[in-house]
Amino acid sequence: MGTAAPERLSIDGPAGPLEAMIEDPKLPGEGYAVICHPHPLHGGTMDNKVVFTLARAFRETGIPTLRFNFRGVGSSAGTFDHGNGETADADAVASYGALRWPGRRLLLAGFSFGAFVALRLALERGASRLITVAPPVDRMDFSALAAPNCPWLLVQGDKDEVVDPRRVCAWARSCTPQPKLVIMPGVGHFFHGHLPLLRDAVVDAIRSG
Repeated sequence: MGTAAPERLSIDGPAGPLEAMIEDPKLPGEGYAVICHPHPLHGGTMDNKVVFTLARAFRETGIPTLRFNFRGVGSSAGTFDHGNGETADADAVASYGALRWPGRRLLLAGFSFGAFVALRLALERGASRLITVAPPVDRMDFSALAAPNCPWLLVQGDKDEVVDPRRVCAWARSCTPQPKLVIMPGVGHFFHGHLPLLRDAVVDAIRSG
């Protein structure tokens, strides 16, 4: 399980075509996952290793995945829009997934800037599950964002050199309901050397319901 031939495609987005990739294990299931990448202005793409690891974890539980490049990244049209346009991009990708897998529920995941976008979309559109990795609570405005009404996993390394782990933990504990918070000792922002731990945490969360 978890193997799937990648399918590259273009999805119509609000600012023009979005470069995307589908990997579908073609197993019976109830969901599909849209995964959001890190900050477009700091080298974030859908091929980021954490994003790839998130996608692999979903596929290992039989869930097809949609990765995509935000506007202005790779061959996706448009320019950076500080999270607003990127949330609209993710919404367009989710809408494509709803047509591709009719009747299946939306799962959302994101890493760093992508975690901010995934949370916003979970609140705007609704989701059956949310996974946020190293959400940049000290770099983006999370103050107006509520907690989603779905199972929510937050994974944070305690040696994160980009996002302040203490602020992430304080924010998570202020949410109602709180996410399931997994703190990984000795892990930095990009999970170098610890990607299997991240994959296992996501797989465990999905399988635990």
